[in-house]
Amino acid sequence: MYGITETTVHVTYRVVTADDVETMTGSMIGREMPDLRLYILDQRCQLVPAGVPGEMYVGGEGVARGYLNLPALTAERFIPDPFCAEPSARLYRTATWRVTYRTVTLSISGGWTTR
Repeated sequence: MYGITETTVHVTYRVVTADDVETMTGSMIGREMPDLRLYILDQRCQLVPAGVPGEMYVGGEGVARGYLNLPALTAERFIPDPFCAEPSARLYRTATWRVTYRTVTLSISGGWTTR
């Protein structure tokens, strides 16, 4: 499982297999929890194709509304969700880069890049 405090603890899940332990490089963080949406976006907030690294954004019911008493940081990290029809929907910008799609799961390669 992979999680961030700006969501309801866990964001993704993956059952780890023996093959994963033997052959994987990087970290397989799995797929989104059922009440969340994950997007891998480029620096212009556009979706990237499978295999192309980008920044992970999280949307859905489990995403917080922002930071208490920190409006500037809230505006920077919690952006309007361009992929959802609900006007108040937001995405959380994780600042986790080098994330790529592999089929239906996500992986982080080359280490973490964070805030």
